[in-house]
Amino acid sequence: MTLRFVAMAIAVLLCGSAAAQPAPLSATDRAKALQAIKAEFEKSYVFPEMRSQIVQRLNQAQQAGRYEQDNPLLFAERITEDLRGVSHDRHLSLRFDPAQYAAALAPKASDAGVEAFMRSQAIRHHHGLAETRILPGNIRYLKITGFEWVRDETGSAYDDAMRFLKDGDAVIIDLRGNGGGDAAAVQYLTSHFLDEDTLLLTFLSGAQSRTLNHLPAGRLKGKPLYVLIDGGVASAAEEFTYHVQQFKLGELVGARTAGAANNNTLVPIAPGFLLSISVGRPVHAISHTNWEGVGIPPTVEAPPEKALDVAQSLALKRLAQAPGVAPPVLAEYAWAAVSVEARRNPVFVSPARLKALAGRYGTASISLRDNALWLTRPDRPTRRLSPLTADGLFAVEGVDMLRVRFTAQGLELLWQDDPAPLLYSKS
Repeated sequence: MTLRFVAMAIAVLLCGSAAAQPAPLSATDRAKALQAIKAEFEKSYVFPEMRSQIVQRLNQAQQAGRYEQDNPLLFAERITEDLRGVSHDRHLSLRFDPAQYAAALAPKASDAGVEAFMRSQAIRHHHGLAETRILPGNIRYLKITGFEWVRDETGSAYDDAMRFLKDGDAVIIDLRGNGGGDAAAVQYLTSHFLDEDTLLLTFLSGAQSRTLNHLPAGRLKGKPLYVLIDGGVASAAEEFTYHVQQFKLGELVGARTAGAANNNTLVPIAPGFLLSISVGRPVHAISHTNWEGVGIPPTVEAPPEKALDVAQSLALKRLAQAPGVAPPVLAEYAWAAVSVEARRNPVFVSPARLKALAGRYGTASISLRDNALWLTRPDRPTRRLSPLTADGLFAVEGVDMLRVRFTAQGLELLWQDDPAPLLYSKS
């Protein structure tokens, strides 16, 4: 398991056993666990010059009684704090997790083993490909919650997602809160945006990661790409983010990522712990370094909760400025941009103004309730109106193709695909 960030969502999946109060941790259990943890760092930690410092910190804390906790969750929490405090390595942690501890000890190919466990979770999460959407303007959106990978299975899920993205005018990939996962999934995703056999990373062992030659969905090179990031993006999710930055594949929108680059492995520690320890370090083909400890800054800074709207706005502006765009498509981009800008900069309409707009307009009526205007037309559901612009343009909630504009002459119904509005005079 490489590039697996300790805070990734898989920890939540194992909470079935955590619901029960864990058995007390004896002094003997604590001593044996600490001995095993120290031995693992002395043997495997990726930075040899740091091994003695980490062991020394653990020894000092042990002698000071810091780890005299019979609650295994608190014991693991304190170990984790000290490991990260001396190393500043976000991949170092100790987690009390009897279910995955048992899976780690089981035979590799057994139904109780790690691979079987990871496969069942990946299938439940659709391999981390949580959501696809067509946003206005034919911007294709993909939410990836984790980079999960099951050999001979996950690839086909990515193929479907990539075919979906390929038909878009622009692409938004949402990584916000993605704590990482398997490097194989990142390699597969990244390969769609670069030429085949492009060197991505080199590892201390001499091994390399390169883009794949064969992709059933084809490549998405040259399509406007926007990747949404925040401080919860780490490890494998940062690898993809870093490729986007270093190869200049698109824009990064949001906030700086966590800064966890090292390759880690999970080691079972009795009586029910998992130790995450860094055993490798990636070196990028372009920068000849990585993002460890510094994270990856956005190219367009935005509050993470607003990053999607910002990315949509950027995409629509870029698409509208491209040469040779057909007038109907330009009109589609313009229509979509109005809604996006209204979300980014909400329009306030005073209660007095709303009250003045209420009334009868031909066969349509506008009522005021719950501090909002509502449109009622014969044989149609009543729809709430939301202000889009200060000059009287409103969205009709639930009908994206329809808008309402209030003018001095009355009320206009504007359909996206009809250049001529329908005018209703106020009774």
